[in-house]
Amino acid sequence: MGERLESSAQENSLRELLLAEDPTLVARVAQGEEGAIRCLYDRYSGVIYALARKALGSSEESEEVVLDTFLQVWRTASRYQARQARVDQWLFMIARSRILDRLRRFQRASKVQASCQGAIQSSSRDGDPLEEACLRERRLRVLAALNQLPPEQRQAIELAYYQGLTRQEVAEYTGWALGTVKTRIRLGLNQLRVALGPGDQT
Repeated sequence: MGERLESSAQENSLRELLLAEDPTLVARVAQGEEGAIRCLYDRYSGVIYALARKALGSSEESEEVVLDTFLQVWRTASRYQARQARVDQWLFMIARSRILDRLRRFQRASKVQASCQGAIQSSSRDGDPLEEACLRERRLRVLAALNQLPPEQRQAIELAYYQGLTRQEVAEYTGWALGTVKTRIRLGLNQLRVALGPGDQT
């Protein structure tokens, strides 16, 4: 009897959440109610994914944008102010911020990749001796910076940028978790930027 009553109460609670207005759901998320965040996720994850996919061109990165967005909602729901924005606008602003973070990171990574590839190429063609000397010096700096990285970070960057593997392919090749691959690449690129200095990142 008690189990049936508990099951009925749960069904009523779920039905109530499904019918609740967005601000009510956010308020209940702020109270730590997991069912409320699941309802918001069901309502908006699809459109947020579509926005991210259009901007980033990557299903993997878009899925992470969705997860990051709702993780931030879970953490900051208590700070939501209905008078400042509707819930959907608030969610899209969070998602947009996460998308821009990734776009900026892609741009920085592309600069480092271009710098590394350009520096490592041998300069066999005829050209300005001073330019060739600068290229050789730059190549040595890049190689030295790569060699300073922890082996796992160096391997992740080499697989991703020199062999052209996707993050998922790096994970499958190495046996590392996908999140581990992304973390090692991100940390490695950050250390390369510091080691190379601003002059080698343009």
